[in-house]
Amino acid sequence: MTSHNTIAAVDLGSNSFRLQVARVVDDQIYPLDSLKDTVRFGAGLDNRGMLDEKSQTKALAALSRFSERLRGMDPASVRAVATNTLRVARNAAEFLPKAEAALGFPIEVIAGREEARLIYLGASHSLPLTREKRLVVDIGGGSTEFIIGQQFKSQKTESLLMGCVSYSLKYFPDGKLTKQAFREAELAARNEVQSIAGEFQRDHWQTAIGTSGTARSLSDIMELNGLSAGGITLEGMEKLRSIMLKAGQLDAIQLNGLRPDRRPVLPGGFAIMSAVFAELGIEKMSITLGALRDGVLYDLVGRQHQRDMRDVTVTQFKRRYHVDLAQSDRVSALCEHFYRQLCRSLAIDPEIELPGLLRAAKLHEIGLSVSHTAYHKHSAYILQHADMPGFSSQEQARLAQLVLAHRGGLKKLGTNLPDAKWAQILSLRLAVLMCRSRIEHDQPALHLEVNRGKFTLSAPDDWLTANPLTHTALMQESAEWRDVGIHLNLSPNFDHWS
Repeated sequence: MTSHNTIAAVDLGSNSFRLQVARVVDDQIYPLDSLKDTVRFGAGLDNRGMLDEKSQTKALAALSRFSERLRGMDPASVRAVATNTLRVARNAAEFLPKAEAALGFPIEVIAGREEARLIYLGASHSLPLTREKRLVVDIGGGSTEFIIGQQFKSQKTESLLMGCVSYSLKYFPDGKLTKQAFREAELAARNEVQSIAGEFQRDHWQTAIGTSGTARSLSDIMELNGLSAGGITLEGMEKLRSIMLKAGQLDAIQLNGLRPDRRPVLPGGFAIMSAVFAELGIEKMSITLGALRDGVLYDLVGRQHQRDMRDVTVTQFKRRYHVDLAQSDRVSALCEHFYRQLCRSLAIDPEIELPGLLRAAKLHEIGLSVSHTAYHKHSAYILQHADMPGFSSQEQARLAQLVLAHRGGLKKLGTNLPDAKWAQILSLRLAVLMCRSRIEHDQPALHLEVNRGKFTLSAPDDWLTANPLTHTALMQESAEWRDVGIHLNLSPNFDHWS
């Protein structure tokens, strides 16, 4: 991947949308510009889990403003990620194309644990380089992420479905601050945190760190109002609770450091933080400025310098699921050979989709660890639903589709795929078919091309005669493609090929 001196990250959070542009010098990131729009995206989810029109309109307007700042930047230098609201919205698939059109760049919906990994990556780069284990907590608008890590590496990651926007709307809908409301909100949050408390208790880390809006806002309020000497403290939390209860109403709170955009989500964020302190035995939490968008930037730098977390995950999956490494390499090499040939016929750049195709080739057999019967379905299920650090939900879906397609009938894929996608699928299927013997041998001079939607495989005249098993398999493969209305032919020298 080409290295870019200027990169950008877009974070579509449940409370705020953020854009950060930075300059890269010697693998270090220096901020150049930042934009923030308090969209309150998560508040747009109705009781059916659908994003309402008002929230969509507001979100698209924010992305259009970001688009102007990003205009002219190379797509490879910009990464946009969406978090909890688009993870849970039932109409996310309908909204995403509109959002991408407004922004002018692809948007990745990332899983909760991937969000946690990126948060820690961003936070760790803004903290002193020590050997102590850190607990990093990020209370977002719709979810809260917990990470234990050391230096730049996260070791445990979790994401819980509770956030300052969702809790403020649910437990403080009318802005009234009562003991009963706080009690219900904190008990609900404590119930959530209890599910992970065993692995995140005080004896697993030395320092607690808070990041993003809620933690920073609570820290600012405590410091500027004399409730703590620095950061968030247990004593300061109790004092802040008393102040809010005395005010009785959200609009009546008068506190230094409470910004207008944070006021509506203060009680929900406070309740979650209180629960985190209680369940994990925290007495003091420091604050860092590094957050999700910083982690996205550092991850983007890693991808540009051959330190792509996705490749690390592929290696880990091959080990975890006992993949036959020699077979994986054989299939990957032949798959690449076929795909590059087809890209020449289609006049498309192979480098755009090749990395994803090769990851599918390397992982296509992981389902064998479950069962040999229909193993491709097991492989696809794992790739679709497993936690895969570095991958977005869309990338996992594409991986799963390719792996599901590498054997069996093609009708399950439908008939509306573009030629470029069929080219990927055919390259993988033929590579698996030709490597069926699972032994090293010299492959014949095979040539694969596509012309007007018709695929042609050319081979030496005597090769099929000498390999009747492969000949039969290729005839069956041709029939599978015929079922979805696509022609797969051998070179004209073989009249018996259909």
